[in-house]
Amino acid sequence: MAGRTLDALPPLDWLRSFEAAARLSNFTAAAGELGLTQAAVSQHIRVLEERLRTRLFSRLARGVVLSPEGAAYLPHIQSAFATIGNSTAELFEPRAVQTVTIRVPISFALLVLVPALPDLARALPQIQLDVVTIHRPTDYDQPGSVLDIRFGNGSFPGRDADRLTVERLVPVAAPAVAADSDWMSLPLLLVAGAREMWAEWFAAAGLAGHARRSHRFDSFVAAMEAAKAGAGVLLGSRPLVDQALADKALVRLSNFELSSPSGHFLTRSSPLRLTSAEQDFRQWLLARIASTPDLQRSSTGSGQSVSSR
Repeated sequence: MAGRTLDALPPLDWLRSFEAAARLSNFTAAAGELGLTQAAVSQHIRVLEERLRTRLFSRLARGVVLSPEGAAYLPHIQSAFATIGNSTAELFEPRAVQTVTIRVPISFALLVLVPALPDLARALPQIQLDVVTIHRPTDYDQPGSVLDIRFGNGSFPGRDADRLTVERLVPVAAPAVAADSDWMSLPLLLVAGAREMWAEWFAAAGLAGHARRSHRFDSFVAAMEAAKAGAGVLLGSRPLVDQALADKALVRLSNFELSSPSGHFLTRSSPLRLTSAEQDFRQWLLARIASTPDLQRSSTGSGQSVSSR
């Protein structure tokens, strides 16, 4: 069956001549479009008709018209050419717009990546992001992206990592709450996982952290919104809280900052090679971070900064 199907397939140049002549209703015009002589187009169609044992055109004094059989054949040939052309363009030609998929902790996505998107559009207009927000560590195990942003100390087995941020920790609260209360008596706003460092902050600051009422959140951005609402005191992770401090939505409650060994890293699977779009995005993000000193500096000009380990 396969052999008979291949034997029935006419040569491509015969079919191209047939399609052009049928569309233009003229052998000479078809020859001009294809860069052939009129005699070559005429011969292609003649041998195609002999091969199919069917007349495809009626020859007229001023051109040609399709026979009923030729009219029935034409849409199939045009559809086949369109399929080949579209597949070739999709697989082998550079795309005008290229998608980069990246997994990002929701706090980093909302507080750092989203505000940078206008700059990305100016710098790399051909790239569009597919941002998948991470809520649990197991979310990183899902297939579908080579690049991701992770929070940790930089050790990610099987992955290459570029540091993006250096975390500094300082207590923050809503201005009204901070003005009306002794912050040491306010509820603590806790963040589950590696960000839970209130004990380390109190020890490094030389303060006695006593037991008190607290609320726990599964993301830093949710805890920060609770702090803005006046629900308690958040151990603010700089640079993630820097915009809220600049906007006066939150205020610092201490000049003491604790530098953590942790931070955000752009990571990629070590064995996999990045696409050109992924490499362009990586270079843009690293340049963007480098041009924003607050994201990477480990201490501020005021207050004290120490390492937690």
